[in-house]
Amino acid sequence: MHMYFHSQPSEADPVTQPAPVARDAMFDSMLNLMRVLRERLDQSAQGVGLTFSRGRVVAVLSRMEGTTQTQLAHALQVEPPTLKRQLDALEAEGLVERRPMEGDKRKRGLFLTDHARACSLDTMAATIREQVMSGLGPEERETLRRGFDHLAHNIEKMS
Repeated sequence: MHMYFHSQPSEADPVTQPAPVARDAMFDSMLNLMRVLRERLDQSAQGVGLTFSRGRVVAVLSRMEGTTQTQLAHALQVEPPTLKRQLDALEAEGLVERRPMEGDKRKRGLFLTDHARACSLDTMAATIREQVMSGLGPEERETLRRGFDHLAHNIEKMS
């Protein structure tokens, strides 16, 4: 349910009165943005046989190959058991492999397979990012980034 502020026209100056504005218009817009972006990312990931979550793991791992599961979980901001399930599925699909790490055979480094590289998820993600940000200059992008970071900080303080 949406609640709206309704301004009453002033008899003295009816022309300058603002149109009714949705109280939660910005919040609703953010939720809609998250929804449509997630749908688009899901569609792209499905195009190569992945879910959005698994596609994200592959995309981030492509920039951190050789990392440990703990380090990758931290970079993805997910719990290690959640990532383990994703990695198990990606390994079963032939997209990720775990290899013993040099100097510590107890730890295993994470690597993409050639099959995962052929999926070109980084290229797809970069294309989507550019399409989403199309028409916004560097200053606008930076203003949005700072605003989103501020909102994320506010949300983190809530818990």
